[in-house]
Amino acid sequence: MCPEQWKNNEEIKIFQEYLRIPTVHPNVDYTACVEFLKRQASSLNLPVDVVIPVLPSKPVVIMKWLGKSPELPSIILNSHMDVVPVFPEKWTHDPFGARMDEEGRIYARGAQDMKSVGCQYLAAIRALKASGYQPRRTVYLTYVPDEETGGDFGMATLVKGDYFRRMNVGFSLDEGIASEDESYPIFYAERTLWHLRLKFSGSSGHGSLLLENTPGEKFQYVLEKLLQFRDSQVQRLANDPSLDIGDVTTVNLTQLSGGVQSNVVPPQLDAVFDIRIAITQDVNELELQIRKWCEEAGGGVELDFILKCPYVEPTKIDASNPFWLAFKQSLDELGLKTRIRVFPGATDSCYVREAGIPALGFSPINNTPVLLHNHNEYLRADTYLHGIQVYRKLIPAIADA
Repeated sequence: MCPEQWKNNEEIKIFQEYLRIPTVHPNVDYTACVEFLKRQASSLNLPVDVVIPVLPSKPVVIMKWLGKSPELPSIILNSHMDVVPVFPEKWTHDPFGARMDEEGRIYARGAQDMKSVGCQYLAAIRALKASGYQPRRTVYLTYVPDEETGGDFGMATLVKGDYFRRMNVGFSLDEGIASEDESYPIFYAERTLWHLRLKFSGSSGHGSLLLENTPGEKFQYVLEKLLQFRDSQVQRLANDPSLDIGDVTTVNLTQLSGGVQSNVVPPQLDAVFDIRIAITQDVNELELQIRKWCEEAGGGVELDFILKCPYVEPTKIDASNPFWLAFKQSLDELGLKTRIRVFPGATDSCYVREAGIPALGFSPINNTPVLLHNHNEYLRADTYLHGIQVYRKLIPAIADA
């Protein structure tokens, strides 16, 4: 297939149309996106609702494909409509132009994260319906806002509402990450996310003195302990090639503030850390350890959790989960090489799992640079079209499980 043929492919055209809708932070306007999805639902003859979990400006679009046994727990195919900001001067092509180059690479923000998946669901269902297939379980396609800014106005609230309860969801499929080799990662869990502010209080005075018990000394002590712990995680990765970044705990100092003048020792220094806790690490033990280090520093250190996500049980990937068995068997039958991983960041799957519903993250993208949130994000046309075929196999498998 040459790029000219790809350019005339109807599914590619639909994908490009979706990519050209700039649902970009900050201040996303979802109006055109909702209209696009309503048109897609109409073309598939699927009923569609627009649900408002919190704000009218943050809608959720939900399409319904009725199953033959609608009393069974349903399936959701989830994707998010929003995309992260762009720096146009860093892009080779217009980030919302969805231009395809001579090699078939489609450049646009959201090409990998994750408008591709949201469109591949639609394309796969279009083909399945044309073949006369009807799922055993009802299948919902959910298009949510706000994922890139935490999901508070989208999935986080949706799962707690009456509409979601009536959906009777038994399993969720959501985004994964591209792979640079031939394998396809499958994500069954996520690390626990903390944004932790440490407030160091102590002696203040003239910068010419050697005061005791200063905020700077306390900060240095705790920082050294946290960096030693960070080093241990770096070593784990270095010593065990089977581990991925999602298998260890990451600790990063992201913000420092304090002080009013260069010759004044300040009474307080604040440091913010981004901490992503491995599922093998006891979160309570880690918090107690950090509190112990703060006491050892001399006291006067306050822990302020800007964000403290709860530990969420991973989705079971064994014989007790029929959706997992159907999912994995489908990929095996397609001859796809897979890797089971813990998601290194955060997705809306965490809210679904927290509600007690099994969820997997998967994006059918391999042999592709990982460019989510990066400049010149792209997806090859052949990779996109192959992903549709993958979902044509996967959707019936999990819907009939």
